[in-house]
Amino acid sequence: VTLCFFVIARVTTLNIESGVDENIFGVSDSIQKFFNMGFLGAIITTILGSISWQLVAGAFPLQFLSNPLVYILLRFCLLLEATGICAGAWFLGIIHAKISGFQRDEIYIGTPEERAAMDKADRSSAAGGE
Repeated sequence: VTLCFFVIARVTTLNIESGVDENIFGVSDSIQKFFNMGFLGAIITTILGSISWQLVAGAFPLQFLSNPLVYILLRFCLLLEATGICAGAWFLGIIHAKISGFQRDEIYIGTPEERAAMDKADRSSAAGGE
């Protein structure tokens, strides 16, 4: 998303010199300097691309959700979320475990049977249930 804003800002950047060329829409020189920075395209994209749909969904939730296209997209997003493919935390966790040399808990504390044999049973499974 951030990359899209930078690309849109670069594409929509104007190069009109204030005071020399005619300003776009006849605006003042200070507003023309703002337009020259490229933020105008990023702001328009933010408003049209995300905020307007949120306002429509907030104002008319039943009509928005009863739209067949929205229903299909929602089901697709839920299916994608359920697969876990987009869960980047899993991927980062695997990389971190490999780099840090983490091992399974059984290496550090032993299996449940080994702990029970050393009289270090789990509290939840111990007699009395403390």
